[in-house]
Amino acid sequence: MSDNVSLNQLLGELDLLEAEAAKQISATNDIDSLEQLRVGFLGKKGRLSGVLGSMGKLSSQERPLVGQRANVLKTELQGLLSGQLEHLKSAALAGLLARETIDVTAPASGVPVGHRHPLITTTEDIVDLFFGLGYQLAEGPEVENDHYNFTALNIPEDHPARDMQDTFYLDGNLLLRTHTSPVQIRYLEENKPPVRIVAPGRVYRRDAVDATHSPVFHQVEVLAIDKGLNFSHLRGTVMAFLKAFFGDLPIRFRASYFPFTEPSVEVDVQWRGKWLEVMGCGMVDPAVLEGLGLDPECWSGFAAGLGIERFCMVRHGIDDIRRLYTSDLRFLEQF
Repeated sequence: MSDNVSLNQLLGELDLLEAEAAKQISATNDIDSLEQLRVGFLGKKGRLSGVLGSMGKLSSQERPLVGQRANVLKTELQGLLSGQLEHLKSAALAGLLARETIDVTAPASGVPVGHRHPLITTTEDIVDLFFGLGYQLAEGPEVENDHYNFTALNIPEDHPARDMQDTFYLDGNLLLRTHTSPVQIRYLEENKPPVRIVAPGRVYRRDAVDATHSPVFHQVEVLAIDKGLNFSHLRGTVMAFLKAFFGDLPIRFRASYFPFTEPSVEVDVQWRGKWLEVMGCGMVDPAVLEGLGLDPECWSGFAAGLGIERFCMVRHGIDDIRRLYTSDLRFLEQF
């Protein structure tokens, strides 16, 4: 796709994708080929993601139009894929019954068809919502160095904020990243603003294992850098995202502190009659911008971070984070 794209061009791409997908899905006659089609159309590197990746070149007024059309198309294609999968399964079973006599005393030979883990589906839903807002995917290494994990984020050595993140240190000035914020620094070193990225990934902290904490968990970081961004843009983005994910749960903002944002707030949703913190956010600290060679008089931005486990627990009414890691089929089969 060329550097210059238009609203009509992207909508046309989606229309073409819809027609081709419907034709190919209905013509597919085996499950493996159907899965290849699903990955090709809806996978992380599939055609729909390719179109969404070009949304950043549109104006802010045009992006929601493409995002809305893409979400409708995604739902439609998922329905077509599910329907064709059920059709193929039924056809295969009918053929088997026609060819063979079933010995009801024989042990089962098939393997139950699995499904995606609730953490994976929650991550995909969060990232898809930000895709719809014009954000692009960014990823980074889980083994980081001190510069990207702390110093570049306005957390120098001996800064009190390091006590907030009990870190797994490795040899050679390396560590297991305590948050996905280093992805923002790495991305900005290679890409000039304006940027809008969403960065999901696994992170590590020396937390005691209990009902709400784990030493290994998952985060999603969001970063927007542009000219003229202010706290109203941050609040509007956070509210739009949370309403889309949780529905009509009450939301509140509380003043807080993070070393790489100023001002900073924590965001709560009301769950089971109590306020539950679900994310932290704030305006990018000018010191972080200056460290990247960006003039804070010209550029401004906001960042937000959330724990995927907590979002998953609220959505599905899970009361203990450890249930997500025990591989208990009695629990997982509910999803």
